Amino acid sequence: MPRKTTISLIKCDVGSLAGHHIVPKPLLNIAEKNLKKAKEEGLINNYYVFNAGDDLELLMVHEKGESNPEIHELAFNTFQEAANKALALKLYGAGQDLLKTAFAGNICGMGPGVAEMEIQERGSDPIVVFAADKTSAGAFNFPLFRIFGDPMNTAGLVIDPNMAGGFKFEVMDTMHNTKVILKCPEEMYDLIALIGTVQRYVVSRVWRASDDLICATGSVTRLSLIAGKYVGKDDPVMIVRAQHGLPAVGEVLVPFMHSYLVEGWMRGSHWGPIMPVGLKNSECTAFDGPPRIVALGFQVSNGEIACDDDSKPMMADMFDDPVFALARREAVEYAAMLRRMGEFEPARLGPEEMEYTTLQQVLERLKERFKPA
Repeated sequence: MPRKTTISLIKCDVGSLAGHHIVPKPLLNIAEKNLKKAKEEGLINNYYVFNAGDDLELLMVHEKGESNPEIHELAFNTFQEAANKALALKLYGAGQDLLKTAFAGNICGMGPGVAEMEIQERGSDPIVVFAADKTSAGAFNFPLFRIFGDPMNTAGLVIDPNMAGGFKFEVMDTMHNTKVILKCPEEMYDLIALIGTVQRYVVSRVWRASDDLICATGSVTRLSLIAGKYVGKDDPVMIVRAQHGLPAVGEVLVPFMHSYLVEGWMRGSHWGPIMPVGLKNSECTAFDGPPRIVALGFQVSNGEIACDDDSKPMMADMFDDPVFALARREAVEYAAMLRRMGEFEPARLGPEEMEYTTLQQVLERLKERFKPA
């Protein structure tokens, strides 16, 4: 059997400097230390540590398959250690995403977000890793449809014979914990009917229809549904493969040339514009935002992330490019417009989502004062 390579991207909000702002260096250092040790011991082949806003992101490449207990425990222990450091430094939101403190073999359902795919490597395997902050799992629905379902975005759907059969989308109903697979282009309208409701339906995986080649996977964690209350937004992650019968890297990135609205932002209670940024600008400020997203490009090579001559993983900071300046400007303009509305819908989320926020405490305080009209 040909060797298979597993790519695991696991994130957690373990604590932030100066509010919900950015992961400080001491916490990044803990992740770097733990993953370096895991590599030296042979648990993982290599790794890359970064942040998206106040979320600590662990990208690990190994050969142990998806949902491997050793890999997930490595991430869990790293997040626990970083959260303890955050507590010692009195950082904000220390261990916020660690909703359960006893590891039971799988980090899924414990709070941290997970995107994993096991692949059989092709002749060349570029991947783009996305990580977003101050938004929900449904934030990737729109770009995933554009990338794999919209011929006006992805020219390969029209002119590449290897994509002629289209793609299959796995959609999770996060309210009922069920899923359905829809194929494009045949079921495009049904797909949009579902995933246009970004607060409930989330694209979790995409395959090439002709041969079930895995193309994309994203985290679907809904923190409010796990905790039963607002404990921070989901801040999703996603892995997308590209080229050679899949959308080109440029086609994967082009949906982000314009901003679009996502749920989350301040206190997880507002619609806000997504802002594609390079790593150096991955920090959330105005109204705890606007919601940020980073995109990092890698090559998967012989069970590892391809490295330079100094054995350091090579990374392309995809959104650190003037071509995304328009989206950043739009995000600022949309943010300013929405904030002029204050706490009036549609700037603020609708009542269903607000059930998981501190608004319920206000309603509880006032409920005895409501009288029949």
